[in-house]
This record gives sequence, structure tokens and C-alpha cells, in this order.
Amino acid sequence: MRLSFALAFFGVLTGILESQPQKPKAFTISSGEDNLISLNPNYLVFSSFKKPEANFPLLIYLHGSGGGFAPLERIGGQARALLSGIEKFGKRPCYVVVPQCFQKTKSGTKSTWEPQDLNLLLDDLLEKFPIDSKRVYLTGNSMGGYGCWAWGGHSPERLAAVAPVVGGIGHGGPKDVSPDVKEWAKNLAKVPVYAFAGGKDRVVPAERSERMISQIRKAGGKDAKIKIYPEAGHNARQLVYASKEFYDWMFSHSRTTLKSSK
Repeated sequence: MRLSFALAFFGVLTGILESQPQKPKAFTISSGEDNLISLNPNYLVFSSFKKPEANFPLLIYLHGSGGGFAPLERIGGQARALLSGIEKFGKRPCYVVVPQCFQKTKSGTKSTWEPQDLNLLLDDLLEKFPIDSKRVYLTGNSMGGYGCWAWGGHSPERLAAVAPVVGGIGHGGPKDVSPDVKEWAKNLAKVPVYAFAGGKDRVVPAERSERMISQIRKAGGKDAKIKIYPEAGHNARQLVYASKEFYDWMFSHSRTTLKSSK
């Protein structure tokens, strides 16, 4: 009787502990910091394991424009939905990394996600952690969605799958359209892309994602698709990151090779 009670209590305790929110650890890019344009050299890493016995996949989340003002730890809170989804839909173990794009560049101009910065970040991650380089996944919201288009359009060989959410397609903000869209599309045609948008989004119209997917398909991309939530606005990420479809699609992809940008 006592043994049964003890085992039951242990089971409940284990469940409570496992359900506690993961606490991220902060790390700093070890080399190349002087070459960063907009990126905070410090970043957060969430992991649900202490001593990995194998290489695990990596999911990088890029925040929206408001994240440049916030403390790094607060931005980590935006990844909670992803952590919950990874747990709920059985995609553990997995590293989740949250970098920060400062509001201003070193020269004082308005900043956004830069492929050069993100390549340096990924180089640092691959050096520090036992990551499966064939399973590096990218998602981001709003300006972070722009970062997905830009980085994937610049360095598709580094990523296994890209999922921009309500992402803009211009360096200057929601109303801007980059002159590099067609060039991005040629590169994004080489990697699986699933874009998500809100049909009632008045900040970044769904047309931006539709235009990008159309260009990727014209460039020969056979694994480029889009989902528009007709009643959602700019907060569509709440629906995306709560859906089983997102995680099943993302984690089903793997690259055969991944080259370093060095």
C-alpha cells in the first residue's frame, strides 16, 4: 500500500516538474561580434535535456519589431507557444533559440534582421551545441517573418524548412517591398516554405505572403505553400503556433547537407 502510494506520488511529482515552463539560458556569440549589424550578441537557448546523447534539431524564432526595445529575457516569453507545441505534439527533444534584433544599428539607423547576422548566430550555435545540421528550422512573426524571407532568400542551404508568419517583404517595414524579392524567390525555391497570414491583417496584408509564395513557385519551388486564416489579423501566430499542422510540417523536413558560411 505504501509502495503504491509512493509510486503514485512520484508520478504526480514528475508530471508537475515536467510541466514547469522551461527556463532559457543566455549565451554570447564567441567570434565575429564586431561584424554584427543589428543583432544582440547575446541570445537565449531553451532545451529540455542536460546531456544530449545525439544531435538534436534546432528551431530558431525571430521576433517582431517591438522586440528590439525589450529585455532579452522578455522576448524569450514569445517562444512559450512554440515550446508548448513542441511538447504537445511530440517533437521533443529540440533546441529552441531566440535571438534579438536591436532597434538601431551600430550607426544609429533603423534596423531589421540581417542575413549576415543570422549566419554568424548559426555558426556559433553549431560550434557550441550538438545540433543536427540537417534539421535547422526557421520561423518568425511580423518583422521576424521578414527575417525568414530575407535569410532564407540569402542562405537557403543553411535551413531545412522556413515558416514566415504575417511577414513583410521589405527592409523598410510593412509598406515596403524589397527589390530583392525575385532573387530571394530563386533561393527560397530550394527549401521548403510554408507561409502563414491573417486575412484581416491591417499591418502586413496577406498579399505580401501571397506575392512571395507566387514568386517562389514561378522560380520552380515545388514545396512552397501558404495558409491564410480568413478571420485572423496580425495576431495569426497564435493560431499557427497552436496548430499540429505547423509542427508536423516543419519537423518532417531534413536537409542532406548544410554548409557553413565561413
